[in-house]
Amino acid sequence: MIIIRVMGGLGNQMQQYALYKKLENMGKEVRLDISWFRNADVQESVLAERELELDYLDGVSYRTASPEEIRSVLGRLWEEKEKAASKLKRKFFSASNPCFMENDMYHEQVLTFTDKYLVGYWACEKYYADILGKLRQEIRFPKASVTEGGDSEISKRNREMIRKMQETESVSVHIRRGDYLDAANRPVFGGISTNDYYRAAIAFLREKYPQAAFFFFSDDIPYVREHYREEASEIIDWNSGKNSIYDMMLMSSCKHNICANSTFSFWGARLNPYESKVMIRPSIHKNTQICIPEQMKELWAGWTLITPQGKTL
Repeated sequence: MIIIRVMGGLGNQMQQYALYKKLENMGKEVRLDISWFRNADVQESVLAERELELDYLDGVSYRTASPEEIRSVLGRLWEEKEKAASKLKRKFFSASNPCFMENDMYHEQVLTFTDKYLVGYWACEKYYADILGKLRQEIRFPKASVTEGGDSEISKRNREMIRKMQETESVSVHIRRGDYLDAANRPVFGGISTNDYYRAAIAFLREKYPQAAFFFFSDDIPYVREHYREEASEIIDWNSGKNSIYDMMLMSSCKHNICANSTFSFWGARLNPYESKVMIRPSIHKNTQICIPEQMKELWAGWTLITPQGKTL
């Protein structure tokens, strides 16, 4: 049995779910361990408290791992699981070790495992690129507002925005700041999705589609209004809290996508069904990553990569 630990925000949860579906599609026995969301000590160790948002999505189905199943896979490491996984120590484990922790962008051997406890975010598209079409059909956003229910004003505004996106050469632009500006996160995630990056991405799409309309999404709307007022056809500022999931829905409704170094906007692009879409992402996700263009183009096939300095690779 393979057990995948689920943790982090919605984008990360969807990647862990995508790997689950990939392994399941390969005929393997797979479970998701969702205990991270019930562990108060783990939640205190992260800057932003998370919920299991995966269950907000319609069409998502999975089997959870019981404590007995986790213990059967981890064996003697069972008692150390919470301590080791919550700190996410980056290290290789021997082939005989029942726990495997991600420490690189792509681990080909993950798809060969039969009995393993997997800890990681699995952002690399190569893991599940071949089933993204199936995931797009299965994953559906709830029709009613998560917090308000029914045909709320939020639901109406989102439907109106989808109509505008379908009628134009729409491009989603995701600008993530928020927790990326915190002292602990800035050295890792800061300075990647720069103004140079966004200007280059916008120029790239304007050259291909002169009539492109740019729809901006952000956790720092005042910053967007100050720096991108001229570029923005629309600034989406009403989907907050648990309803932030609808920002991903709207991103996926655009015909093209400019992503931050954020798994949230990666999934907005991945769920976009438009066959001729252009997906743009930063050339690196973290400052600890060294970009090897040939490798990145293989692991992220179909994506346009732009550096923080605004160079298209």
